[in-house]
Amino acid sequence: MSKLHHRQIDDLVTRLRRGQLSRREFLARSSALLAAGAVAGIPGAAPGQALEPKSGGLLRLGLHNASQNDSLDPGTWSTSWTGASFNGGVYNNLVEIMPDGSVAGDLAESWEVEPGAKVWHFKLRPGVTFHNGKDLDAEDVRQSLEHHMKPDSTSGARAIVQQIEKIDAPSADTVVITLTEGNADLPYLLSDYHLSIYPALQGGGIDMESASGTGSFTLESFEPGIATRLTRNPNYHKNNKPYLDEVEFINIVDSSARLNALLTGEVDFIQDLDIRNVPMVERSADFAVQRIPSLRHFTFDMDTRVAPFDNPDVRLALKYALDRSDVIDKVFLGEGTQGNDNPVAPIQKFYHEMPAREHSIDKAKEHLAKAGLNSVNVDLSVAENAFFGAIDAATLYQEHAARAGININIVREAADGYWENVWLKKPFCAVDYFGRATVDWLFSTSYTTGAPWNSGWSNARFDELHQLARAETDEAKRTAYYVEMQEILRDDGNIITVAFVDWRNAVANRVGFGEVGGLMPLDNMRMCERWWIKD
Repeated sequence: MSKLHHRQIDDLVTRLRRGQLSRREFLARSSALLAAGAVAGIPGAAPGQALEPKSGGLLRLGLHNASQNDSLDPGTWSTSWTGASFNGGVYNNLVEIMPDGSVAGDLAESWEVEPGAKVWHFKLRPGVTFHNGKDLDAEDVRQSLEHHMKPDSTSGARAIVQQIEKIDAPSADTVVITLTEGNADLPYLLSDYHLSIYPALQGGGIDMESASGTGSFTLESFEPGIATRLTRNPNYHKNNKPYLDEVEFINIVDSSARLNALLTGEVDFIQDLDIRNVPMVERSADFAVQRIPSLRHFTFDMDTRVAPFDNPDVRLALKYALDRSDVIDKVFLGEGTQGNDNPVAPIQKFYHEMPAREHSIDKAKEHLAKAGLNSVNVDLSVAENAFFGAIDAATLYQEHAARAGININIVREAADGYWENVWLKKPFCAVDYFGRATVDWLFSTSYTTGAPWNSGWSNARFDELHQLARAETDEAKRTAYYVEMQEILRDDGNIITVAFVDWRNAVANRVGFGEVGGLMPLDNMRMCERWWIKD
């Protein structure tokens, strides 16, 4: 960008900060300046990444899903904010998911499994220390996993640890996990971001107060719902990592404010770039749009324990009433794949392709009639951070459904605390699901009876098939089980899957990174230790 354009942008920034310019005016004028720069021959494509990472620097991240209720209790974590800052910055797991989707050792140097996949032996990496100087040992791992196994646990990892029969620590560097039944997916499951390893306390339990992990960064400051700042751990167990000296997470709920922060240099990266602002970022010589294929999907969830969602015909009427293609075209501007009331992503192993559920007012009315109704009134809870475009998507849904006699009252919930106060508590709400690396993991987290993130649905046949599939080693039989389970979810389940989408972020060109993983957000939650600053 020319010096003239830089001066003009700086002037706009100054006027914005002084309140002399509205955000709308700032975006319009800065967009015009960036476009003019592109027309003048300024390269707009993101440059190639540096061949070698560089050490040093501060990376500032503009995210949007922090909460004042966030804490250092790993069982409570439910967003990319806590996943990337705490699990991916301050702590480590036994294993981690690599950018290519494979699973590799992290605190575990290696592992072996006995025939039947019920008994697993993990060898811990030597020389790993917590930030407080304590050496990592098997008791830390045992207590950290058992933290989620308490009888009254509400941990997001409860469905994983419920499979564990016992955990033994026969030596300081060996952990033996015995499952109630075989599960070849266990290494993937242990990468779950809740399952961070903490220092064990004498007498049992884990030390959550000191924020002492084994991670690539130490916790310098933590303001729940506002900001988290991390400082480089000089004794990290991975050679040359992390590259950064500091990482700062800044909570910016409003999408326009996040873009402003990026353009004005207050942050180097923003999550969930507003699709309407993609052209402006793509025209810039200083920033790039980052699209990463993912398992992410947006849904409207129904609690079937509450009327009228307890009636399967009402649920089908609500599913047929949504014109998903209209939402994708108008809200996501074409960047999305139509959902089919199935949470399994098309790119995922065992995905079952079924005839698409098309928008049909006639079928919606037909199912209402089967339920003995001419019309129905429902409240739909949404918020700015429920998922990108959730409020606009709900508004379109309201228009679609009205023609079938379905009257949707949109309840605008507060963004802060949405995941604690609305999700899993209100009977009909918008939800942003990251997905999970395996189908078993996905189902056991959110859809089996009693799963920790089950939003109010139970199906005995689904539960039966889940148990059969988990223990089945014959690939064809396991596939058949998963096919039937997806059909049950589509026709009886409590989710209206709006769309599958890529991770779409905006990043300053001064930021370096290699291959970026997409099974979970923010480079599989590991961007703190994998990314760097080029200059």
